[in-house]
Amino acid sequence: MASVEDFLTSLRANAIGWGRDIRAAGAFLTVFPVSMPPGPRGQKATKPPASAVRAFPVIGAGVGVVAGAALLVGNDLGLHPMASALVGLAVAAALTGGLHEDGLADTADGLGGGRTAAARLKVMQDSRIGTFGALAIVFSIAIRAAILAGFATPGIAVLALIAAGAASRGAMSAVMAAIPTARRQGLAATFGRPAREDSVTAALLGGALALLCLGPLAGILAVALAVATAFALARLAKRHLGGYTGDVLGALQQACEIAVLLAVAAIG
Repeated sequence: MASVEDFLTSLRANAIGWGRDIRAAGAFLTVFPVSMPPGPRGQKATKPPASAVRAFPVIGAGVGVVAGAALLVGNDLGLHPMASALVGLAVAAALTGGLHEDGLADTADGLGGGRTAAARLKVMQDSRIGTFGALAIVFSIAIRAAILAGFATPGIAVLALIAAGAASRGAMSAVMAAIPTARRQGLAATFGRPAREDSVTAALLGGALALLCLGPLAGILAVALAVATAFALARLAKRHLGGYTGDVLGALQQACEIAVLLAVAAIG
């Protein structure tokens, strides 16, 4: 009987922990007015728990679901597939407050406009958008919209959005544990270095959700391309910036999302 009670207690604790982390990840990655879960002894939390990174793929999948629903609404209204795709992407950006698109633009400006790591990081802190950043956002949206519009059915586009949202956020979590932060302060430092166990959980969860949505063939290719993309960007960030920043994570999410969509298009 004691072992059953211990199992139930452990199960309940795990459920509470996951609920807390999903809530914290949602507050961090979206614009939804979700308050941070309380800290130890009911104290008001000043930053998300590092373990919240394991819930990033859940939030990413949720964003994909809502964006996919918007795409379907556009399709049902008789919009052109490209217009429906843009509606879905616009809703996704609205849900995240353009967090990842902003990171992509800042990273592109930094890597394209500085000669040293310090200079690049300084450029990335500038609130103004430069030529490289503007082009990066335009091409990111254009490529994703074109891929989504080219799928045989809207249903495939929806599943691809969910898979891409989950896998790309899982890749973000993995990179956070793989390389150091480039700054001691900033968005990336808010979480600190997550435990390798939580990052591995996130990566596996993101991959599992992608496989569930896409099936074995497209799913494996999608995960492989996302991993390769994340690895390449992580090496680039470490070499040219000294590590990752919140902006780098945003750029990585966008790049991995494109990689997943390209994999689905290649198989389909």
